[in-house]
Amino acid sequence: MGGHFKEFEDEYLETMYEFYERDAEALVRTGDLSDALKVSPASATEMIQRLASKGLVEYTPYKGARLTEIGLVHGKKMKRKHRLAEVLLDILPFDGDAHATACRLEHAIDDDLEVALSLLLGRPDVDPSGREIPSPTDDILARIEANHRLIRPLSSMQIGEEGTLQTMVMAPSQKVTMESVGLRIGVTITKDENGFVLEDGSRLELDADFAAQLLFRPV
Repeated sequence: MGGHFKEFEDEYLETMYEFYERDAEALVRTGDLSDALKVSPASATEMIQRLASKGLVEYTPYKGARLTEIGLVHGKKMKRKHRLAEVLLDILPFDGDAHATACRLEHAIDDDLEVALSLLLGRPDVDPSGREIPSPTDDILARIEANHRLIRPLSSMQIGEEGTLQTMVMAPSQKVTMESVGLRIGVTITKDENGFVLEDGSRLELDADFAAQLLFRPV
């Protein structure tokens, strides 16, 4: 039960952060918050008071609330996880509701997975809708910087760079097609002025979106 309640708190802080993105100085009225979260005004007021007691928001009755410095960090972190999840779903063969699914996934993304997703997705700056992905906290950024050469999307490979293919983030049928042209896990790939070259000398023509689904380890 506690875990579910923690998710409710996360949703409120994330939604408060969305209001902050629109106007960093404005107070958020509980009525606007209840509309955004599709809950009753009484429920929104109760939760805001609870968050205020934890030092996560500043609340002025009948006027509204705003995130404290601590609350802002938490709300920003939740929004970052949500938008990273949407980027992941965008490159997968996923036909469901990306927003609703990302809402569920964000609560399962811990610090380790946030670092891994950032590296896996090529450290994206925007989500599929073009909205800015909030920057990571300093500790997460340090871990990303320390590990950024371990595994990267092929779309980030530079001219003259060489690496081995580690993962293909795509449907099984697409993997079969890739393997039929020599693109298999462990193959060495280089990049020159004309594109990608496999270890047997054959060339690959890949657009940026497709190359983002192929992960390589630099050598």
